[in-house]
Amino acid sequence: MKKLLVALCCIAASASAIAAEYLLTVTRPNTLHVIDPAKREVVRSITIPGDGVPGTITVPKDGKVAYVLTNRMESVVGIDLDSGNQVFRADFSSPGKRIKGFFAAAVSEDGRELYVHQAPVVLGRSEYQVEDTYIAVFDTADGVGAKPRRTFPAPRRISLLAPTGNKDHLLALGWDMYLFNTRSGTIEKTFPIRHWDRPGLGEPDVLAMWGTFEQARALSTPYFVANTAAAPDSADAFKAGIAVFDLDAETLKTVEFENAQTAMFSSVINPAARNEAFLVMNQLSKVDTETGKLIKRVDLEQTFYAVNISGDGKEVYIGGALDKIAIHDAETLEKTGEIMMPGGADQSIGWLRVVKR
Repeated sequence: MKKLLVALCCIAASASAIAAEYLLTVTRPNTLHVIDPAKREVVRSITIPGDGVPGTITVPKDGKVAYVLTNRMESVVGIDLDSGNQVFRADFSSPGKRIKGFFAAAVSEDGRELYVHQAPVVLGRSEYQVEDTYIAVFDTADGVGAKPRRTFPAPRRISLLAPTGNKDHLLALGWDMYLFNTRSGTIEKTFPIRHWDRPGLGEPDVLAMWGTFEQARALSTPYFVANTAAAPDSADAFKAGIAVFDLDAETLKTVEFENAQTAMFSSVINPAARNEAFLVMNQLSKVDTETGKLIKRVDLEQTFYAVNISGDGKEVYIGGALDKIAIHDAETLEKTGEIMMPGGADQSIGWLRVVKR
């Protein structure tokens, strides 16, 4: 019996050691792609039932089902990554009411609950009636045709959701960051961003549409802010910074690292060196969030919207916008590879997520 237990432990350890990482992205018109970044190839393309355009991708910790926001932001579809089958679907709208989910969707770590920030509008004959926004909670076991089990009020302009290390907590990013208790449906804490009180700085401008926090367990976003202590026409008049929320510690850090000189859409934290952040749009930038210094920047051959990183922190993946995922060395920022989407399909606003299988 003792020898059998030792053998089973060795098998389990070996299986864990060889767990591979895969990238997930989406393309028009409505396709989910599973990508092997080590082989630099798309290993599976899955057609999502119904209309597109797909965007947000959220995956539980076990990496078995990918939930994709699609159907013009009016549905979430769950796709089993092994079978390619639709195992979950929630359609938000009805004939008399249009309900959109603007990017903000997240599944719990255990995969049991799906959270979607929703904006409803009642469609009248001669007018539209805008209703209050809320977070809808779905039970993923309800499968195709799922309806919310419960809802709770949430501020407008929420664009990202992320589960924290506390199973009852959900982070929501809007004008500020809000820590929700998903059981009580209340905001337990607000982390000011737009409403921060920082002398010499104005209200920051944030475009947070791409959530890539699974590797370092840190949700991050670039921001731009007026330096009110500087002359309006000086180089110091606007600063670029990054906000980093540690999802396990539930703490927020903000740091400015340069005068605003280039646009940056999304960012990711290095899980192997958590002081390193990578930011992307027309350039790929590497920033030290401890010292507030720009470490390195390289120009890219095209615009990219989304960024993610390998679990060992050695490779940076950039995608979104067009039909390519580029791979860069995290140390030098040199390009080391690329993966083209089948048929030259456009990733558009699609996210890049990493799953371990």
